[in-house]
Amino acid sequence: MLSAPEIDQAAVDLLEAEASRRQIGLLSLRHPAITLDDAYAIQSAQMARKLAAGRRIIGWKIGLTSKVMQEALGIDTPDSGVIYDDMDFADGGLVPAGRFIQPRIETEIAFVMKAPIAGEMSRDEVLAATDYVAPAIEILDTRILRIDPETRQSRRIFDTVADNAANGGIVLGRARHDPNDVDLRWVGAIVAKNGEVVATGLGAAVLNDPAMGIVWLARRMGQYGQRIEAGQVVLAGSFIGPVECPPGTRIAADYGPFGHVSIDFE
Repeated sequence: MLSAPEIDQAAVDLLEAEASRRQIGLLSLRHPAITLDDAYAIQSAQMARKLAAGRRIIGWKIGLTSKVMQEALGIDTPDSGVIYDDMDFADGGLVPAGRFIQPRIETEIAFVMKAPIAGEMSRDEVLAATDYVAPAIEILDTRILRIDPETRQSRRIFDTVADNAANGGIVLGRARHDPNDVDLRWVGAIVAKNGEVVATGLGAAVLNDPAMGIVWLARRMGQYGQRIEAGQVVLAGSFIGPVECPPGTRIAADYGPFGHVSIDFE
């Protein structure tokens, strides 16, 4: 377990990495005894500094929901991060050059809440608290190296969680749906990069039901004295693998009857 000064220093280093666009080394190498609680404490320490600087929380993201990704990292639980107001990109908009270090995207189903939730919640309670669901793109970025150049060790879940679950931005599609009118397990997307299809997937890849991602997040946040507020958006988890987005990339995600969302990288 990390000390308070170690947690604060890690938070400062990550915020400086975000500002400078220069990645830091793996925290799991710097602190071999780091725990998941430590990682969330580092995330919270960054949150406190961002809020003090004038940022506003507009939602939350859930990651590592698919079995493939969990097995790749040797874990059995998702992770989560914070979405701030400066992470909000317009559908069909442009990400300025240099905004991110190594941007990638994933397609997700977004839940926009009409009532606060936290703690133990049933699926029905989550849906009752949801205003609408919409197609979305999550922009991923990493302020921590993906692989240590000397040891070849890959990032671990502690690194990812501390780094705000690799969150970079959100693109919310214009379509709106009552979650009770859609079988979210069958909502899927065809993702094109520069006009070429590079990924497809279905919502069922997210814990077999994207709504269960929100159930998991409400429980996790309750453990840390947090809650999802009314009006906030929650990205339920990706149902495709991450797509690299170097400068000049154009992304279009076709969700069929569920909608469409796109973003370009300058």
